[in-house]
Amino acid sequence: MAIQEDFLESGGAGIDIQKRPAKADKTNINREIKAKEVRMIDQEGTQIGVIPLYKALAAAGEAGMDLVEISPNANPPVCKIMDYGKYKYEQTKKKQEAKKKQSTFQVKEIKLRPKTADNDLLTKIDHIRRFIAKKDKVKVTVMFRGREITLSQTGKELLDKIAVEIDPIALVEQKPKFEGRTMVMILSPR
Repeated sequence: MAIQEDFLESGGAGIDIQKRPAKADKTNINREIKAKEVRMIDQEGTQIGVIPLYKALAAAGEAGMDLVEISPNANPPVCKIMDYGKYKYEQTKKKQEAKKKQSTFQVKEIKLRPKTADNDLLTKIDHIRRFIAKKDKVKVTVMFRGREITLSQTGKELLDKIAVEIDPIALVEQKPKFEGRTMVMILSPR
């Protein structure tokens, strides 16, 4: 009680209390394990059985490795003797490999008007080919302003013409449909 009173009187001066940063992975190792008994697995993968925590820590110390809590929600928790640094390194490598194998694509957008000229249309088709070659999806939009909404059939014909031109390298993922005052078609690589 006297220590607590001294601490309060001094305003906490001279006492350095550091909070440990919150761990991102939440894996308990060695002395961080709170259970009294654990189900232990040795470094070869053989199951030893349910033993007191201090014996498991002693066995891990003798092996020169860490005691890592593999399954904290089990009753009793499952712990394995392993090199924790090597384990973390392998987990990081696995995550990086999985990230490399993910296919990423973007949705590029090409905007047209119903009265777009043929030479401009050919330029837009070249842009679409370039995007498809990069494995990106393309959203082709025909915008109608004012009275142009009456030219909806012309806009559909424009999108159909693009679909025919691009057919060898792309397929129509979403057929032309109206979204407000715009008509949209989505193309994706074959």
